[in-house]
Amino acid sequence: MEYAALVSGGVDSSVALARLVERGDGPIRAYYLKIWLEDDASFLGDCPWEEDLSFARSVTATLGVPLEVVPMQEEYYERVVSYTLAELQAGRTPSPDIFCNQRIKFGAFYDAIGGGADRIATGHYAGIERGEGSEPDRLLMATDRVKDQTYFLSHLSQEQLRRCEFPLAGMNKHDVREYARARGFVNTDRPDSQGICFLGRIRYPDFVRHYLGERDGPILEYETERELGRHRGAWFYTIGQRQGLGLGNGPWYVVGRDVRTNIVQVSHAEHVMERARHEFTIGSIHTVSGTIEPGRYHAKIRHGPDLIGCRVEATGVPDRLRVILDRSDRGIAPGQFAVIYDPPYCLGAGMIRREDR
Repeated sequence: MEYAALVSGGVDSSVALARLVERGDGPIRAYYLKIWLEDDASFLGDCPWEEDLSFARSVTATLGVPLEVVPMQEEYYERVVSYTLAELQAGRTPSPDIFCNQRIKFGAFYDAIGGGADRIATGHYAGIERGEGSEPDRLLMATDRVKDQTYFLSHLSQEQLRRCEFPLAGMNKHDVREYARARGFVNTDRPDSQGICFLGRIRYPDFVRHYLGERDGPILEYETERELGRHRGAWFYTIGQRQGLGLGNGPWYVVGRDVRTNIVQVSHAEHVMERARHEFTIGSIHTVSGTIEPGRYHAKIRHGPDLIGCRVEATGVPDRLRVILDRSDRGIAPGQFAVIYDPPYCLGAGMIRREDR
């Protein structure tokens, strides 16, 4: 078994590599993916790729694993960044990290190394149940449900999942840091990366502003249509957002936005749950293994530990399902992905559709 281990300079991918080395069941090469924006980000802010790479080099040298830098800026732009911008322009909420995994880490990267590995190992918090014979492999939720990253892995194909290796399966974050500390890794206490995969430390609003610009528009109270303030572009906001509105007497939450008319609607905390939803339709349905049949499941509307009981119903329309949550959520937005679970299995995902389309 030959392994290609993706390292980012963070503690998770470092410990994943170390566990792989300790298993000793095949040759390993480590790879650092140099992604789009890393060379062209000085106008947006501090981009830490050189620092990340230095940490990755330190750990791989300690473990005696060769490290190769793979430039993937063009692939990131074509397959992830362009999707993100298109979704924002269409008034939907993108989920770029889902496609970062499917299209880049387990897609374009595998092609870039010419298929020169049996397994691609990463520091994701997830597990795999290997199928026997003709049975499919199944994606498992992580033991650490707070760190569980199956939401971001929900678009992997069965072929991709068979090539995956998740050495952190069964570990929690505390275990990972203690493992790194015991081996003297320089990144043991390095903070976790936050935000969208290709941005690094670049602020999301700065990225949006650079590519989509600004457009002055009103912030309206949903219940009264009274103008409460002004904004600089409806594409900067998403349903359920609280921060960055600049309104007094809050808290206020975004409950609607229209990119075409450039209107952002908000509700006060006293009324926001009146706008919350518990039913929606998903399309563009993808399954990791098998199918999602009508029945009882759990769902995640966004990455995090919040797993909501739900019922999935057929709609009579191909590639569309109706999801009825056991409780309402104030942050359901078109373009987001609802990921469906039959714990501990992650079954797949569908894109939340606009109700009027």
